[in-house]
Amino acid sequence: MTRHKIIRHLLALIVLALAAPSGWAATLKIAYLEIENDARYDEARMYFGNLMQPLGQPFSGAEVAVRESAFAGKTVGIDFALQRVKRADSKGLLESVMKLHKEGVRFFLIDATAPVVAEVAKATRGKDLLLFNVSAPDDELRQEQCQAHLLHTLPNYAMTGDAIAQFLVSKKWQSILLLEGPLGEDKLLSGAFVRSAKRFGLKIADKRPFVLSNDPRQRDQGNVALLSTGAEYDAVFVADSEGEFARSLPYRTVRARPVLGSEGLVATAWHWSWDRYGASQLNGRLEKLAARRMAGPDWAAWMAVKAIVEAVVRTNNAGFPKLASYLKSEEITLDGFKGNRLGFRSWDNQLRQPILLATHNAVIEQAPIAGFLHQANNMDTLGFDKRDSRCAF
Repeated sequence: MTRHKIIRHLLALIVLALAAPSGWAATLKIAYLEIENDARYDEARMYFGNLMQPLGQPFSGAEVAVRESAFAGKTVGIDFALQRVKRADSKGLLESVMKLHKEGVRFFLIDATAPVVAEVAKATRGKDLLLFNVSAPDDELRQEQCQAHLLHTLPNYAMTGDAIAQFLVSKKWQSILLLEGPLGEDKLLSGAFVRSAKRFGLKIADKRPFVLSNDPRQRDQGNVALLSTGAEYDAVFVADSEGEFARSLPYRTVRARPVLGSEGLVATAWHWSWDRYGASQLNGRLEKLAARRMAGPDWAAWMAVKAIVEAVVRTNNAGFPKLASYLKSEEITLDGFKGNRLGFRSWDNQLRQPILLATHNAVIEQAPIAGFLHQANNMDTLGFDKRDSRCAF
């Protein structure tokens, strides 16, 4: 290369550097944190495709969002990139967070159970970073265990419980038989629905524990006929996080009544059959990338990346404090393909969003259901309103 060409090349690089936006490097890296061999994504557990469970690891949802962000990023001179981090436990994840933070990474999606999310969030309190919980629905993360830098794109149990309760009220199914499994997560589901039933004036006709076991001594506790007899009820709510008992419940109850909760009609962030507001295109992109259908955690991971991209674009690639402030402000407008403007609640960092009520192959209703009103935002009829919040940042 001649001297003249070298000078011309250097001048071109200087012009590009001066034209580039300030505040961030040319590539904005988003870290995706997950646990190795996460039992929630065990193939045997996902085999039956229970609607309460993921259909695959939600990293695919984040990948789709990053691919979609290419054009928006060009407007501010940014390329968005994902870095996938798998570690054996919360300690390993925390070490990775600290290392990446020193390298300039400020946005982290965390795909882990509630105890892991809580531990990582507590240990990173006060750091200039944001964590996005994309797969843990536990209410405690939005209540006593909340953190100012921990945001939630997946709806929590209180939100899904309220969505089902609104549907029951709208159908005038007032008396509910509650079947509760033995696992800790089953009790969280059951407790959230009891809260929702009280909130919307439903009656729990009876609450009965079930056990799915080969032990002859516990056989009666898994007998659907015995569990569903001797009470008057309009519908059955089943709390079964594993889904094995729940999948055999519809059409086997003594009374011919609808089943909701973990089977039958399920409240979820997303469903592959949702086809309004551009949802079909999003479903198609996920299916093409992952060779499977899209579920709630996929949408939550997709939504977390979209929120980051929106903040970067709308603040013209500002520094982290301004980006974080904008993400959590009332100014942000996020399109989640559900027909509503979405944003994060100021009191617990939960993403406001409609909830889809779906069967295995169709969305039946969208909550908040017509007639359930709120003085500020009807989506706040789902989950913890400001007056219900026990979160103290």
